[in-house]
Amino acid sequence: MTIRTATGDPFDGPRILFLGDSFVQGLGDPEFRGWVGRVLQAAAPDATAFNLGVRRDTSTQVRRRCWAEVEARTRPGADHRLVLSFGANDAIERDGGPRVRPADTLANLAALLDGARARGVAALVVGPPPVVGGGAAHLGRLTALVPELAGACAGFGVPFVDVTGALAADPVWTAEAAAADGAHPGAGGYARLARLVLDGGFGDWLRKPAG
Repeated sequence: MTIRTATGDPFDGPRILFLGDSFVQGLGDPEFRGWVGRVLQAAAPDATAFNLGVRRDTSTQVRRRCWAEVEARTRPGADHRLVLSFGANDAIERDGGPRVRPADTLANLAALLDGARARGVAALVVGPPPVVGGGAAHLGRLTALVPELAGACAGFGVPFVDVTGALAADPVWTAEAAAADGAHPGAGGYARLARLVLDGGFGDWLRKPAG
């Protein structure tokens, strides 16, 4: 299915679909806004937005469900946007290795970005937030993955927002996550993540014509 895009529709702002894991979902935020809601409030109040974060999803699962989710929410002639964020669950160790090998994470990302390009949908990728309870080993796997994700995005001309290192060193993010389930922060941590996304060029990307 080809998704037609256009800008300047007076009856509808951009239609932004956020796909990813529980960090996209905003799990743990007592205000139920997460980083997605805060970014929308700050930079896209006229958007029709869909939060399609699913807890524990890996990049493989996001890839599997992506286009059925997107195409069910499109409108002919609208400005469609896709924000992807995954990787934290890929890097969780299981049976002596990560749930998803780094090479497969990159292949999943490339397939998603290729699909977006073929459909004329503008994409943006937010890097994986750190999982405090995962310890140094998990953070090391994410830290090694991030430049590879950034490189894949650069190859497609897609913006990449690196948040991993900044959040790993952020006292609000780490304290809130440690006080909860070891992974998900509260309102303060999600506000820090939202600020990184906004400072990383979300607004500029949204103002750039799609297609």
